[in-house]
Amino acid sequence: MFLGEFSCLGVFYLLLWRDRRRSEPRMAPPRPYNPLLFLPPALCDMTGTSIMYVALNMTSASSFQMLRGSVIVFTGLLSVGFLGRRLELSQWLGIGVTILGLLLVGLADLRGGRGQQHQLSQVITGDLLIVMAQVIVATQMVLEEKFVSKHDVHPLRAVGTEGFFGFVLLALLLIPMYYIPAGGFSSNPRGGLEDAPDAFCQVARRPIISVALLGTVTSIAFFNFAGLSVTKELSATTRMVLDSLRTLAVWGFGLILGWESFHALQLVGFGVLLAGTALYNGLHRALNPCAQRGGEGEREGLLQGEQGGINGEG
Repeated sequence: MFLGEFSCLGVFYLLLWRDRRRSEPRMAPPRPYNPLLFLPPALCDMTGTSIMYVALNMTSASSFQMLRGSVIVFTGLLSVGFLGRRLELSQWLGIGVTILGLLLVGLADLRGGRGQQHQLSQVITGDLLIVMAQVIVATQMVLEEKFVSKHDVHPLRAVGTEGFFGFVLLALLLIPMYYIPAGGFSSNPRGGLEDAPDAFCQVARRPIISVALLGTVTSIAFFNFAGLSVTKELSATTRMVLDSLRTLAVWGFGLILGWESFHALQLVGFGVLLAGTALYNGLHRALNPCAQRGGEGEREGLLQGEQGGINGEG
């Protein structure tokens, strides 16, 4: 994951190099900043993602994706407390609708027949861990917005810097994790928390694993780059709605492969979550013919301080 994010730094410098070769450069010259500012967001990303993937082993992939929608609740509350932002009534309503959707998804997990793969206690613990991890992810988003806006850092550069810190930190943590016993929680022969030599051995014996890893790195890099491009060229609302479709794709894929069973309550919960996300991000204004449909204000709020982006003029 962090290697994919780190690659965004290479994309940034490639775009900057290509822009400098033009007769009239469009991108603003990068301003100096302290890269260590993005160490706290990288730590949040590393911690939150680790907790979520532990939880993923306890619950279903669809519930994992749906419960991640709770991030807008904590992001909204933290932005009020630490960024001094004033949320509109529609955003507060979106937070309330999102909480209702989370309750419906959790209730679907309790009533669903997932005992074939996971015990009920594991499902409850996994769902709670996912929601708890969103507090850390929301903290990461608030820190990113604050630093990107204050120091005028290009988002691709910010993502790449976080990826660098995360990759280096996890690489160093693999050393002590090799010696920490994990008992039954471990899945490697030594019973340790992590076993990097065994992982490399598996990759050498089964090259298809390296193909899967390369696909993961590439998809994460393109995910961050495409998300930024959609936000800049269209709107943040469009990005959030498209991102919600990913949850639907994961759920449908799990149903097709028989990894989980269909529950109507989960579908209702997903619909409520989607409605809360759309309401929080102002989709109702875009659908209102009497409202101004320009998305500049919204994009400026998320990417403020960015003077000239991928295709913008500086």
